[in-house]
Order: sequence, then C-alpha cells, then structure tokens
Amino acid sequence: MLQQNIKHIGVIGTGVIGASWVTYFLSKGFEVTATDPAPDAENMLRKSILANDPSIPLNLLYFENDMEKAVRNVQFVQENGPERLDIKQELFKQLDTFTDPSVLLVSSSSSLMPTEFQAGAKHPERILLGHPFNPPHLIPLVEVCGGKATSEDAIQQAIAFYQSIGKKPIRLRKEIPGHIANRLQAALWQEAFYLVQQGVASAEDIDLAVSEGPGLRWALLGPFLNLHLSGGQGGIRYFLEHLGQPFQALMDDLGKIEINEELIAILSNENSATLEGKDLQQIVLERNQILLKLMDIKNKTINLP
Repeated sequence: MLQQNIKHIGVIGTGVIGASWVTYFLSKGFEVTATDPAPDAENMLRKSILANDPSIPLNLLYFENDMEKAVRNVQFVQENGPERLDIKQELFKQLDTFTDPSVLLVSSSSSLMPTEFQAGAKHPERILLGHPFNPPHLIPLVEVCGGKATSEDAIQQAIAFYQSIGKKPIRLRKEIPGHIANRLQAALWQEAFYLVQQGVASAEDIDLAVSEGPGLRWALLGPFLNLHLSGGQGGIRYFLEHLGQPFQALMDDLGKIEINEELIAILSNENSATLEGKDLQQIVLERNQILLKLMDIKNKTINLP
C-alpha cells in the first residue's frame, strides 16, 4: 500500500529544478528535507528559494548531506539528479533501499525513461517519472509516466498527489524519449532554427511571430482545441478535410537542422543584439509576474478546458 497522507517530502538534487521544487513544496506547507553533494549546496539552496519567492518561510526546510538520512522519514521523494542513466540507476537503487516500500520515488528526468532507471531496485513498482516544466514553482505542468514495472496504483497516486497541490499532471500512455512537452518544443525549435539559418527572418522576428501570434492562443488552449475552433461548427474534421493537404505540404517542407557551431554563433549573435542594454534578471522577473497573473486568470475562468 502506497502513502496516502504525505506531509514530509525528500528532494534529491538542489540545482535549478530541485530548488524550484523545494520552493513549491514549502509554499504548500510541506516539510522538506533536501540533499545534494555539491559544495555549499545548502547555502545555495536557501538563496535560490528566496530568489524564487522571498515570502517563502524556511522553518520547514531541512538539509542533510547524507542521502540515507535525508529520506529516512519522508513519504514522497522527488529526484532531480544529473541527467545521466548510470547516476539515475544508482540513485534509485539506493533510494529503494533507504525508504519504506510505501514511498513513491519520482524522477524529474527530462529525457530518460523510467524503465531505464528501475533496474536494480527491489521495489520498482513505486518508481516513476514526474517531469515538471521549468520552473516548477510557477509552471503547473507535470508529466507522469510509469515504467514497465511501475504499478497502476503508483501512477494514480502520483497524479492524485500532484493534483492535490495545484499541479496539472498529464499521463503518458507509453514511454518515449523527451516525453511530451520537450518533444513539442523541439519540433518548434527545429523550424525556428531552420528559418534563421536560411535567412528567412531574424531571431527577434521569429520570437515575435510566436509570442504575438499563436503563442497567445497556445497559452489558453492546446493545439488540438485551437485547431478544432479554427474549423468553426465543423470542428477539427472540417479543418483537416478542407485545409489538411496544404498543411501536409508545409509539414513535408519543414527544414532539417544540425545544431553546430555555425548555427550557435548565428543565434548567439542575434540574441545578443536583441538583448543589448537590457537587464536579464528584470526580464525574468517581469515574465514570472505576468505568468502568475495569467495563471490566476485561467484558474478563475470556468469555460476553458
């Protein structure tokens, strides 16, 4: 039987994603014990939390250098270690040994599949993926996926837990490298890189093409619902029956790209020119403030799916 009443969470790895998770868990009133082998990790974590949200109280935060001690009394583990399979496998093998079999062991891995790091665990049925979208303390999406040995109970428990703390979990019906959101991003980036490389448009104009165009709709509804609305009363069927072939031609014409030094130099130079004289920290702050306002509006709107 898996944990039903989660009050104390263990966070493994306190880099950008781990620190953001800690911020979020603390904001929801959980006790959090974090661990990370990096030098000065505790001090850096506390600074990161206050940078993420200066109002977060730190009285429920504990830091433990020893991972076994860090997860001894927790009811849920969110792992955020390096994106290397050998490290993940060893981490989960140890976590499986250090924790009660009722504790969910969840990875934030952005590309690896849970079956790959279940190997060596005595209780692989409680090991699964809970991949957030960066930064987790602001963005509600969490991609949940089980491995071959993960129990249905564990998947449902993870989804229910994330929902209970205000996240928007989605379930992957099967494992795939990169999961869902990162693959969608990669598809857009591929064409954006190609258009810049081919001299079709500047990086700045492509950013505007997204942020001042379809990105505004994408922030409210996903690609399928937007497509359905584009078909009017006939919905997605009408749209695809009448405009499917032109879009098929566009999809067939999408560019292939290689991320090499030439492309990196082009994109770096263009972004540097766009951002010259601007304060990056201020841009991040303003972006985060707008994100919070947007999510508040969405949460108060009952007509959008």
